[in-house]
Amino acid sequence: MKSIVVFCASSEGNDIQIVDRAYELGKTLAKQDRTLVYGGSKLGLMGKVANGALDNNGKVIGVLPNFLKSKEIVHDRVPEMIIVDSMHERKMKMYELSDGIIALPGGFGTLEELFEIITWGQLGLHQKPMGILNVNGFYDELLAFLDTMVVRELLKIENRNMLLVDDSCRGLLEQMESYRPVTTPKWIKKEHT
Repeated sequence: MKSIVVFCASSEGNDIQIVDRAYELGKTLAKQDRTLVYGGSKLGLMGKVANGALDNNGKVIGVLPNFLKSKEIVHDRVPEMIIVDSMHERKMKMYELSDGIIALPGGFGTLEELFEIITWGQLGLHQKPMGILNVNGFYDELLAFLDTMVVRELLKIENRNMLLVDDSCRGLLEQMESYRPVTTPKWIKKEHT
């Protein structure tokens, strides 16, 4: 994995451990010579993960929709900023530029980005490793809900297991490096992709 897309909040929230871990993730990616691909803002957790990489001479690529340039405030230290027309185009460009996906804590936008990418993986449209950095138990209830989906037989366990989880940057990246993708379900045919 030479590049990782990180989905996360454009606000910092109120948990300093999450803020610190966002910075640490950027720093870790830089130290491991991995490119950070992210949403392009200097605000919130997005800004922290970018600063972590930039402060440690890491390569960072931002992808920002034109209409958010004034709201999310473009990170002026990011040397490569790609401006796109829509949120969907943003997500697609971030996906195209990455070899793996990590979700830090966030809100609706973070969840939407993560779940669309997971769905693409479930459908066999990609085989990239996908993980959650579960800082301070932030995602515990969501992970329990996914387990409920499995128990109720609305989600296959092999698809649930596509989502890697760890509370440490290095631990999650190690899981992602050793990830073996789920075989594509038989009901998906190449002509559907």
